[in-house]
Amino acid sequence: MVFARIAQAAAYAPEQVITNDDLSEIMDTSDEWISSRTGIRRRHITRDETTSDLGTQVVKQLLSKAGLSAVDIDFIIVATITPDSLMPSTAARIQGNIGAVNAFAMDVTAACSGFVFALSTADKFIQSGIYKRGIVIGAETLSKTLDWSDRSTSVLFGDGAGGVLLEATETKHFLAESLNTDGSRGLSLTSAKVGLSSPFSEKEEDDKFLKMDGRAIFDFAIRDVAKSIKALIETSEVSAEDLDYLLLHQANIRILDKVARKMSIDRDKFLANIMEYGNTSAASIPILLSESVGKGLIKLDGSQTILLSGFGGGLTWGSLIVKI
Repeated sequence: MVFARIAQAAAYAPEQVITNDDLSEIMDTSDEWISSRTGIRRRHITRDETTSDLGTQVVKQLLSKAGLSAVDIDFIIVATITPDSLMPSTAARIQGNIGAVNAFAMDVTAACSGFVFALSTADKFIQSGIYKRGIVIGAETLSKTLDWSDRSTSVLFGDGAGGVLLEATETKHFLAESLNTDGSRGLSLTSAKVGLSSPFSEKEEDDKFLKMDGRAIFDFAIRDVAKSIKALIETSEVSAEDLDYLLLHQANIRILDKVARKMSIDRDKFLANIMEYGNTSAASIPILLSESVGKGLIKLDGSQTILLSGFGGGLTWGSLIVKI
Protein backbone atom coordinates (compact mmCIF):
# COMPACT_ATOMS: atom_id res chain seq x y z
CA MET A 1 0.00 0.00 0.00
CA VAL A 2 1.04 3.56 -0.73
CA PHE A 3 0.18 6.40 1.64
CA ALA A 4 0.92 10.13 1.89
CA ARG A 5 2.85 11.96 4.58
CA ILE A 6 3.49 15.64 5.25
CA ALA A 7 7.22 16.06 4.69
CA GLN A 8 7.64 19.85 4.87
CA ALA A 9 5.63 22.95 5.80
CA ALA A 10 6.17 26.60 4.88
CA ALA A 11 4.38 29.95 5.06
CA TYR A 12 4.65 33.45 3.68
CA ALA A 13 2.89 36.72 4.53
CA PRO A 14 3.16 40.21 3.01
CA GLU A 15 5.65 42.49 4.70
CA GLN A 16 3.09 45.23 5.38
CA VAL A 17 1.48 44.86 8.83
CA ILE A 18 -1.71 46.73 9.69
CA THR A 19 -2.45 47.03 13.41
CA ASN A 20 -5.80 47.65 15.05
CA ASP A 21 -4.61 51.17 15.81
CA ASP A 22 -3.95 51.69 12.10
CA LEU A 23 -7.54 50.69 11.36
CA SER A 24 -8.83 53.12 13.97
CA GLU A 25 -7.39 55.90 11.79
CA ILE A 26 -9.69 55.04 8.89
CA MET A 27 -12.85 53.73 10.62
CA ASP A 28 -14.75 53.94 13.90
CA THR A 29 -13.01 51.18 15.82
CA SER A 30 -10.27 50.61 18.37
CA ASP A 31 -7.71 48.04 19.43
CA GLU A 32 -9.79 47.21 22.50
CA TRP A 33 -12.99 46.74 20.45
CA ILE A 34 -11.33 44.39 17.94
CA SER A 35 -9.03 42.41 20.24
CA SER A 36 -11.63 41.83 22.97
CA ARG A 37 -14.14 40.44 20.45
CA THR A 38 -11.83 38.46 18.17
CA GLY A 39 -8.32 38.18 19.61
CA ILE A 40 -6.90 39.88 16.50
CA ARG A 41 -4.28 42.61 16.97
CA ARG A 42 -2.54 42.72 13.59
CA ARG A 43 -2.93 41.44 10.06
CA HIS A 44 -0.68 41.36 6.98
CA ILE A 45 -2.02 43.23 3.94
CA THR A 46 -0.45 43.03 0.51
CA ARG A 47 0.76 46.16 -1.26
CA ASP A 48 1.21 44.68 -4.73
CA GLU A 49 1.63 40.90 -4.35
CA THR A 50 -1.11 38.68 -5.77
CA THR A 51 -2.42 35.39 -4.42
CA SER A 52 -0.19 33.48 -6.83
CA ASP A 53 2.80 35.57 -5.75
CA LEU A 54 2.22 34.57 -2.12
CA GLY A 55 1.76 30.93 -3.06
CA THR A 56 4.88 30.94 -5.22
CA GLN A 57 6.97 32.06 -2.25
CA VAL A 58 5.62 29.15 -0.20
CA VAL A 59 6.44 26.62 -2.93
CA LYS A 60 9.98 27.94 -3.25
CA GLN A 61 10.48 27.49 0.51
CA LEU A 62 9.11 23.95 0.41
CA LEU A 63 11.41 22.94 -2.44
CA SER A 64 14.41 24.49 -0.74
CA LYS A 65 13.71 22.75 2.57
CA ALA A 66 13.28 19.40 0.83
CA GLY A 67 16.27 19.82 -1.49
CA LEU A 68 14.04 19.26 -4.51
CA SER A 69 13.68 20.83 -7.93
CA ALA A 70 10.36 22.00 -9.34
CA VAL A 71 10.49 19.20 -11.92
CA ASP A 72 10.28 16.67 -9.06
CA ILE A 73 6.69 17.72 -8.23
CA ASP A 74 3.75 15.74 -9.64
CA PHE A 75 0.91 18.10 -8.73
CA ILE A 76 0.07 21.45 -7.16
CA ILE A 77 -3.30 22.08 -5.51
CA VAL A 78 -4.18 25.57 -4.32
CA ALA A 79 -7.08 26.29 -1.97
CA THR A 80 -8.27 29.87 -2.41
CA ILE A 81 -11.36 32.07 -2.68
CA THR A 82 -9.29 35.03 -3.91
CA PRO A 83 -7.65 33.81 -7.13
CA ASP A 84 -5.74 36.16 -9.41
CA SER A 85 -8.28 35.17 -12.06
CA LEU A 86 -10.74 32.37 -12.70
CA MET A 87 -8.61 31.36 -15.67
CA PRO A 88 -5.78 30.52 -15.53
CA SER A 89 -6.10 29.07 -12.06
CA THR A 90 -3.87 30.27 -9.25
CA ALA A 91 -2.27 26.81 -9.17
CA ALA A 92 -1.48 27.02 -12.89
CA ARG A 93 0.11 30.43 -12.38
CA ILE A 94 2.28 29.06 -9.58
CA GLN A 95 3.22 26.01 -11.66
CA GLY A 96 4.35 28.33 -14.42
CA ASN A 97 6.20 30.64 -12.04
CA ILE A 98 8.38 27.85 -10.67
CA GLY A 99 8.71 25.76 -13.83
CA ALA A 100 7.06 22.63 -12.45
CA VAL A 101 6.68 21.23 -15.95
CA ASN A 102 5.80 17.71 -14.77
CA ALA A 103 3.03 18.80 -12.40
CA PHE A 104 -0.67 19.16 -13.06
CA ALA A 105 -2.25 22.06 -11.19
CA MET A 106 -5.72 22.97 -10.03
CA ASP A 107 -7.58 25.17 -7.54
CA VAL A 108 -10.03 24.10 -4.84
CA THR A 109 -12.75 26.50 -3.68
CA ALA A 110 -14.05 25.65 -0.23
CA ALA A 111 -13.39 28.93 1.60
CA CYS A 112 -11.94 28.50 5.10
CA SER A 113 -12.19 24.70 4.79
CA GLY A 114 -10.24 24.82 1.54
CA PHE A 115 -6.88 23.62 2.82
CA VAL A 116 -8.42 20.62 4.58
CA PHE A 117 -10.45 19.71 1.47
CA ALA A 118 -7.38 20.13 -0.75
CA LEU A 119 -5.16 18.10 1.60
CA SER A 120 -7.70 15.27 1.62
CA THR A 121 -7.78 15.35 -2.19
CA ALA A 122 -3.99 15.27 -2.42
CA ASP A 123 -3.84 12.32 -0.05
CA LYS A 124 -6.05 10.34 -2.44
CA PHE A 125 -3.90 11.25 -5.43
CA ILE A 126 -0.81 9.83 -3.73
CA GLN A 127 -2.70 6.77 -2.50
CA SER A 128 -3.51 6.01 -6.15
CA GLY A 129 0.16 5.09 -6.61
CA ILE A 130 0.43 7.26 -9.71
CA TYR A 131 1.81 10.37 -8.02
CA LYS A 132 4.77 10.48 -5.61
CA ARG A 133 5.08 14.12 -4.57
CA GLY A 134 2.60 16.95 -4.41
CA ILE A 135 2.24 20.41 -2.97
CA VAL A 136 -0.90 21.73 -1.27
CA ILE A 137 -1.19 25.48 -0.73
CA GLY A 138 -3.73 27.70 1.01
CA ALA A 139 -3.31 31.25 -0.28
CA GLU A 140 -5.48 34.35 0.04
CA THR A 141 -5.49 38.08 -0.65
CA LEU A 142 -8.73 38.76 1.17
CA SER A 143 -7.97 42.47 1.39
CA LYS A 144 -9.21 42.89 -2.19
CA THR A 145 -12.65 41.52 -1.28
CA LEU A 146 -13.31 43.77 1.72
CA ASP A 147 -15.44 46.88 2.08
CA TRP A 148 -12.99 48.88 4.16
CA SER A 149 -15.77 51.13 5.46
CA ASP A 150 -17.47 48.13 7.08
CA ARG A 151 -15.86 47.49 10.45
CA SER A 152 -17.90 44.32 11.01
CA THR A 153 -15.89 42.50 8.32
CA SER A 154 -12.80 44.48 7.36
CA VAL A 155 -11.16 44.22 10.80
CA LEU A 156 -11.28 40.41 10.69
CA PHE A 157 -9.28 39.40 7.65
CA GLY A 158 -5.71 39.37 6.36
CA ASP A 159 -3.54 38.14 3.50
CA GLY A 160 -1.09 35.25 3.50
CA ALA A 161 -0.21 31.78 2.29
CA GLY A 162 0.96 28.49 3.71
CA GLY A 163 1.44 24.99 2.42
CA VAL A 164 2.89 21.53 2.70
CA LEU A 165 4.88 19.07 0.63
CA LEU A 166 3.38 15.59 0.53
CA GLU A 167 5.45 12.51 -0.26
CA ALA A 168 4.60 8.84 -0.77
CA THR A 169 5.36 6.47 2.09
CA GLU A 170 4.58 2.92 3.16
CA THR A 171 3.11 4.00 6.52
CA LYS A 172 -0.40 5.39 6.98
CA HIS A 173 -0.34 8.99 8.18
CA PHE A 174 -3.83 10.26 7.31
CA LEU A 175 -5.82 8.40 9.95
CA ALA A 176 -9.38 9.75 9.70
CA GLU A 177 -11.39 12.47 8.00
CA SER A 178 -14.78 14.13 7.85
CA LEU A 179 -15.73 16.57 5.05
CA ASN A 180 -19.09 18.35 5.07
CA THR A 181 -21.15 20.95 3.19
CA ASP A 182 -24.54 22.58 3.79
CA GLY A 183 -25.33 24.80 0.82
CA SER A 184 -28.74 25.68 2.24
CA ARG A 185 -26.98 28.00 4.69
CA GLY A 186 -24.44 29.30 2.20
CA LEU A 187 -25.78 32.84 1.95
CA SER A 188 -24.68 33.59 5.50
CA LEU A 189 -21.16 34.11 4.13
CA THR A 190 -20.68 35.35 0.56
CA SER A 191 -18.06 37.03 -1.59
CA ALA A 192 -17.33 38.10 -5.17
CA LYS A 193 -20.75 37.65 -6.73
CA VAL A 194 -20.58 37.94 -10.52
CA GLY A 195 -23.86 39.11 -12.01
CA LEU A 196 -25.37 38.22 -15.36
CA SER A 197 -24.30 40.60 -18.10
CA SER A 198 -24.87 39.04 -21.52
CA PRO A 199 -27.16 40.70 -24.09
CA PHE A 200 -29.43 37.65 -23.77
CA SER A 201 -30.08 37.89 -20.02
CA GLU A 202 -31.55 40.37 -17.58
CA LYS A 203 -28.97 42.65 -16.03
CA GLU A 204 -27.81 41.53 -12.58
CA GLU A 205 -25.46 43.58 -10.45
CA ASP A 206 -22.01 42.38 -9.39
CA ASP A 207 -21.19 42.44 -5.68
CA LYS A 208 -17.49 41.98 -5.07
CA PHE A 209 -17.45 42.60 -1.31
CA LEU A 210 -17.35 39.90 1.34
CA LYS A 211 -20.52 39.83 3.45
CA MET A 212 -21.08 37.80 6.59
CA ASP A 213 -23.81 37.11 9.12
CA GLY A 214 -21.38 37.09 12.01
CA ARG A 215 -23.72 35.61 14.59
CA ALA A 216 -24.84 32.79 12.29
CA ILE A 217 -21.25 31.87 11.42
CA PHE A 218 -20.13 32.02 15.06
CA ASP A 219 -22.99 29.76 16.15
CA PHE A 220 -22.29 27.39 13.25
CA ALA A 221 -18.65 27.05 14.29
CA ILE A 222 -19.49 26.41 17.94
CA ARG A 223 -22.31 23.96 17.26
CA ASP A 224 -21.64 22.08 14.00
CA VAL A 225 -17.85 22.11 13.98
CA ALA A 226 -17.46 21.00 17.59
CA LYS A 227 -20.03 18.24 17.02
CA SER A 228 -18.26 17.10 13.85
CA ILE A 229 -14.81 17.00 15.48
CA LYS A 230 -16.18 15.06 18.44
CA ALA A 231 -17.88 12.54 16.13
CA LEU A 232 -14.71 12.09 14.07
CA ILE A 233 -12.64 11.36 17.16
CA GLU A 234 -15.24 8.92 18.49
CA THR A 235 -15.39 6.97 15.22
CA SER A 236 -11.61 6.92 14.68
CA GLU A 237 -9.00 4.80 16.40
CA VAL A 238 -7.59 7.96 18.01
CA SER A 239 -8.78 9.31 21.35
CA ALA A 240 -8.85 12.97 22.36
CA GLU A 241 -5.98 12.20 24.75
CA ASP A 242 -3.91 10.91 21.81
CA LEU A 243 -4.04 14.28 20.07
CA ASP A 244 -0.92 16.35 20.62
CA TYR A 245 -2.42 19.48 19.07
CA LEU A 246 -5.56 20.72 17.34
CA LEU A 247 -5.07 23.26 14.56
CA LEU A 248 -8.42 24.87 13.84
CA HIS A 249 -9.16 27.55 11.29
CA GLN A 250 -8.22 30.89 12.82
CA ALA A 251 -11.49 32.82 12.71
CA ASN A 252 -11.98 34.06 16.26
CA ILE A 253 -10.10 33.29 19.47
CA ARG A 254 -13.42 32.88 21.29
CA ILE A 255 -14.36 30.03 18.95
CA LEU A 256 -11.24 28.15 20.04
CA ASP A 257 -12.04 28.82 23.69
CA LYS A 258 -15.63 27.61 23.37
CA VAL A 259 -14.82 24.53 21.28
CA ALA A 260 -12.13 23.49 23.78
CA ARG A 261 -14.59 23.81 26.67
CA LYS A 262 -17.38 22.08 24.77
CA MET A 263 -15.12 19.11 23.99
CA SER A 264 -13.41 19.05 27.41
CA ILE A 265 -9.98 19.17 25.75
CA ASP A 266 -7.07 21.10 27.27
CA ARG A 267 -7.16 24.60 25.76
CA ASP A 268 -3.35 24.56 25.45
CA LYS A 269 -3.69 21.90 22.75
CA PHE A 270 -5.52 24.40 20.53
CA LEU A 271 -2.74 26.34 18.82
CA ALA A 272 -3.40 29.92 17.74
CA ASN A 273 -1.82 32.76 15.76
CA ILE A 274 -4.91 34.78 14.89
CA MET A 275 -3.42 37.60 16.97
CA GLU A 276 -0.80 38.20 14.26
CA TYR A 277 -2.61 37.31 11.04
CA GLY A 278 -6.35 37.65 11.53
CA ASN A 279 -8.57 35.37 9.48
CA THR A 280 -6.69 34.30 6.34
CA SER A 281 -9.34 31.78 5.21
CA ALA A 282 -7.74 28.80 3.42
CA ALA A 283 -4.27 29.99 4.42
CA SER A 284 -4.85 30.02 8.18
CA ILE A 285 -4.27 26.34 8.98
CA PRO A 286 -1.08 25.90 6.89
CA ILE A 287 0.37 29.17 8.22
CA LEU A 288 -0.29 27.96 11.77
CA LEU A 289 1.17 24.54 10.95
CA SER A 290 4.33 26.04 9.48
CA GLU A 291 4.84 28.37 12.45
CA SER A 292 4.29 25.49 14.86
CA VAL A 293 6.98 23.48 13.06
CA GLY A 294 9.29 26.48 13.18
CA LYS A 295 8.79 26.79 16.93
CA GLY A 296 9.52 23.11 17.45
CA LEU A 297 6.01 22.32 18.72
CA ILE A 298 5.34 20.03 15.76
CA LYS A 299 8.21 17.79 14.69
CA LEU A 300 7.28 16.33 11.26
CA ASP A 301 9.00 13.10 12.31
CA GLY A 302 5.90 10.91 12.58
CA SER A 303 5.86 10.98 16.38
CA GLN A 304 2.82 13.21 16.88
CA THR A 305 -0.88 13.13 16.08
CA ILE A 306 -2.69 16.34 15.19
CA LEU A 307 -6.19 17.32 14.14
CA LEU A 308 -6.73 19.90 11.41
CA SER A 309 -10.17 21.49 11.13
CA GLY A 310 -11.48 24.14 8.74
CA PHE A 311 -14.91 25.76 8.62
CA GLY A 312 -16.49 28.61 6.70
CA GLY A 313 -18.21 29.65 3.49
CA GLY A 314 -20.34 27.18 1.64
CA LEU A 315 -21.13 26.41 4.37
CA THR A 316 -18.29 23.92 4.61
CA TRP A 317 -16.48 22.22 7.45
CA GLY A 318 -13.97 19.41 7.54
CA SER A 319 -11.38 17.76 9.77
CA LEU A 320 -8.40 15.45 9.31
CA ILE A 321 -6.55 13.44 11.94
CA VAL A 322 -2.94 13.13 10.80
CA LYS A 323 0.16 11.38 12.10
CA ILE A 324 2.83 13.97 11.51
